[in-house]
Amino acid sequence: MYCKNCGNTIEQNAAFCVKCGAAKGVGNSYCFNCGAGTTPVQAVCTNCGVALNNGAYQVPPNQAGGYQVPPNQPFGYAPKSKMAAGLLGIFLGGWGVHNFYLGFTSKAVIQLVLTICSCGIAGIWGFVEGIMILAGSINTDANGVPLAD
Repeated sequence: MYCKNCGNTIEQNAAFCVKCGAAKGVGNSYCFNCGAGTTPVQAVCTNCGVALNNGAYQVPPNQAGGYQVPPNQPFGYAPKSKMAAGLLGIFLGGWGVHNFYLGFTSKAVIQLVLTICSCGIAGIWGFVEGIMILAGSINTDANGVPLAD
């Protein structure tokens, strides 16, 4: 069986492609039966003759009606801890450690440089962000994945 999104070989009982993270059955660039490239308007694979609009391999929606993995979350990606990010912001926020942890590298470097240049005064920025993380105002990481409680 092949991923319809990237053409990578996937296991029969797998819910997601390990290469691209797409849910099984999502995509229209490759045939799920033989892995041959297809076009979105094709009804049948020209390589193996299998019907491409077969919905048998769709991932069932969760209770909220969406897919089981948020669309921004890469396959196998563990969500970051809200508590860890908040405490890093409060205690080490001036150095941008919480933003490095959450994946906001550019923002973290700016915090680090400003804290060094201002002799620590700009560290208030990180402290405030730490409180905002714990309060829930900042609730996603750089990939858009919600922080875990």
